[in-house]
Amino acid sequence: MRMKRHHKISIAHRLASLALAGSLMFGFCPLPAVTPEADIRRDAAVAATEQVMPCVVNIATATIVEVPDFYQDLLRQFYGQQTPAQRQEKPYEIGSGVIIDEEGYVLTNLHVLRRASRVQVKLWDGRVYDADPLVAAKQKDVALLKLRAKPGEKFKAIRFAKDDDLLLGETVLALGNPYGLGGSVSRGILSSKNRRHVSGNEPLDVEDWLQTDAAINPGNSGGPLINVRGELIGINVAVYREQLGMGVGFAIPVKQISAALAEFFTPEVANTLWFGARVVQAGTDPLVISAVQNGSPADLAGLRAGQRIVQVNGGTPKDLVDFHRLVTANKNHLAVLQVEQNGERRAVKAQLVPFDDLIRQKLGLVLLNLTSQTAASSPVKPGQGLFIEEIEKHSPADKAQLQRGFLLTAIDDRATGDLISVADILSTKKSGDRVRLAVVVPRRINNSYVEYRPASVTLVAR
Repeated sequence: MRMKRHHKISIAHRLASLALAGSLMFGFCPLPAVTPEADIRRDAAVAATEQVMPCVVNIATATIVEVPDFYQDLLRQFYGQQTPAQRQEKPYEIGSGVIIDEEGYVLTNLHVLRRASRVQVKLWDGRVYDADPLVAAKQKDVALLKLRAKPGEKFKAIRFAKDDDLLLGETVLALGNPYGLGGSVSRGILSSKNRRHVSGNEPLDVEDWLQTDAAINPGNSGGPLINVRGELIGINVAVYREQLGMGVGFAIPVKQISAALAEFFTPEVANTLWFGARVVQAGTDPLVISAVQNGSPADLAGLRAGQRIVQVNGGTPKDLVDFHRLVTANKNHLAVLQVEQNGERRAVKAQLVPFDDLIRQKLGLVLLNLTSQTAASSPVKPGQGLFIEEIEKHSPADKAQLQRGFLLTAIDDRATGDLISVADILSTKKSGDRVRLAVVVPRRINNSYVEYRPASVTLVAR
């Protein structure tokens, strides 16, 4: 019985061998066994795209533009009256962005937001949010937004690659949400890790930008460039230096993005609170204090460059965003930090100062950001100046005869388009220092026409 069974098995094996030999002889190859659930199309690039696409957003902006008016032109031509031009919002849907934190922080290109008076962000699932531009790095062409979300609302955020974890020739994907029509992705390789200048007349700091042959169209500008692990390695920049030829795309590398975030995520930027210490993080390394401003709350608390941050207000910060969230958590603006240096730990307390208090303390002013409504009839647009809302009696501003309704445009020849810029200048001023303000003064003529004139005043800081 065993002999017969073995004989049958041997015959079956021989028949299978003959069938295989025949298929090879006539050019046929047997198909590999495929399980029903396997899909050969679902490679690492597809998985990375599915993972990251919910983090990619469309960015729409609206810009205030002047509208020609026939009757105003007649008054100007025949009577020389300079009546304020009518203005209206002109909408654009011009770029993409990427969510970098679950609280709704979004990175994009600065040129996507340039001259925008209002910003809206559309998510991959169709949800639309108004967003506030917070800060930008002009030379790197990167800007930070914050979604106006409901309290406690969370968003899917992209993961960052390590600063220098780049492979020349590796597969990369350029993602975007162009014109609000939905997700877009193009595939290529990393062509260069440190693209160099062709000439010395570059408008941007592109010394070490990434170069790829993945198509980066205008609508994808500001979107993420990722690796096949789904990690952010750069921010796309579209249609830069078209004369270099087709098939060449550029991205701001993650190393420069991390450096920009170290500037962005400070209490000064997002919460208008004066802290005075710069915190950096290299990859996944611990947070370290890199610089401390003399006379700042951080300096008075005893924080020094080189100290490693262990805890903030009872929590352990995992990154810059988390540090910023913890250091500004207390309503009384008190930050209790545990720092370590040379193996020794100690606790320090820093009392953060609101910008409004700092400006009032130094000059006796209360300033407000310009809106499209408050700037409608003035020559100063939002982001180019601040509205003087209140003057404290017997203050330096009062002695200089400043009045409510004046527009502050510069301090010591530095533009003051927001409270951050004003506080940054005043935080270095000591009592008795002279401060030169450039203002725009409105003057009503015939109870119907308002004329705006530039002026300069000098104050003495308290």
